[in-house]
Amino acid sequence: MTELYLYNTRTRTKGRFTPRDRDHVGMYVCGPTVYDTAHVGNARPVLVFDVLARLLRRLYPRVTYVRNITDIDDKIIEAARANGETIDTLTERTTAAYRADMAALDALPPDVEPRCTRTVPEMIALIEELIARGHAYAADGHVLFDVPSYPGYGQLSRRNRDEMIAGARVEVAPYKRDPADFVLWKPSSAEQPGWDSPWARGRPGWHIECSAMSEKYLGRDFDIHGGGIDLIFPHHENEIAQSLCAHPEAGFARVWMHNGFVTVNGEKMAKSAGNFITVRDALNAGHRGETIRLFMLQTHYRQPFDWTDEGLRAAKASLDRFYTALRDADDAAEPGDPPDDFLEALADDLNTPLAIARLNEAVSALNRAPSAERKSTVLGAGALLGILGWEPGAWLRGADDGAAAVEARIAARQAARKARDFAEADRIRDELAARGIVLEDKPGGRTEWRRT
Repeated sequence: MTELYLYNTRTRTKGRFTPRDRDHVGMYVCGPTVYDTAHVGNARPVLVFDVLARLLRRLYPRVTYVRNITDIDDKIIEAARANGETIDTLTERTTAAYRADMAALDALPPDVEPRCTRTVPEMIALIEELIARGHAYAADGHVLFDVPSYPGYGQLSRRNRDEMIAGARVEVAPYKRDPADFVLWKPSSAEQPGWDSPWARGRPGWHIECSAMSEKYLGRDFDIHGGGIDLIFPHHENEIAQSLCAHPEAGFARVWMHNGFVTVNGEKMAKSAGNFITVRDALNAGHRGETIRLFMLQTHYRQPFDWTDEGLRAAKASLDRFYTALRDADDAAEPGDPPDDFLEALADDLNTPLAIARLNEAVSALNRAPSAERKSTVLGAGALLGILGWEPGAWLRGADDGAAAVEARIAARQAARKARDFAEADRIRDELAARGIVLEDKPGGRTEWRRT
């Protein structure tokens, strides 16, 4: 069996992955805060951990992949107020858009997608446990985690106390015992969303949410916790403190994985800089989801990723070459076992750049001597990367500017079907049919299309 090696942020080393249970791997990844449209930086962890989930499912009998939706947050409250809409309307709209955009990038949905607003009782119970164990205290309607009560605080980020206080941008408040203490529960005004609690009507702090949701769906000990590098501190540091102090007999997450930052043409992405790119922007500009996906996977997940037009063009050219080879190999084939060296590359801390190089070699071999076996090998490698799911002719025919718009509508239809809004799904199908686009639903939830 192929051995999997992963880099653990907590130990700063790469080692052989040994799950708690060889028959069941659990992975939790921090999901979006749904107050606005997802940008390309939000998409990177989705693609990284989608590939990891695909690989884990090949190596282990059962995988439970949990990725949450944060649907209560001060940013959400402010965005709803600024938009003049209710919080529920905002979060439902942005959640549907997020799912559609990620589907357009060929990211499979997680096995479990908990929402914070539906896990508040578990958060309250976890806070009560922290208070009972002397690691949290109530003050002025708030509940705060007592950072000095946990000697291990800072082990993930490896920052000293002054760096942690500065990095957390802590709020100076008279009810805090220590400047580093962070909020577990905060009071809500009459206009703000809130839940009854033993302390005050209020809402949870950001960090407690993921500790409660990961415990509910994966238990107090699980295998992998992932997210962007920006979450190492304070979010993941605080998760560790909460979870280990509430359950000192448990181990929480064994392996911590973090993807690197995303820049645009070498600069930090920001609305003020005019280089802020949403996934929807990229799709509407004519870039197909699979192109965006391959482009991002060409950089190792732990390295910074730079978004450039040149990189997108190169990824598109690579996919055109792959699909041309598949089209020209007339033999019918289904995805099979990928090349051994391809699988070894992925199993070496998710080395997607090397895996793509091995895929290129497999495509070259298919071009030299087409056969069903070689075609099956290429398709198997593509399936693990989440690419090459198109019918080759459809990919090559869809090079016109309208292809991205069709894909976006198909992704919206898939999201509607998942939400059991079949009337909307049928309306989108009819809309596309009126434009001469025929949809073909395939096994596994995949949809192909062609022009009449």
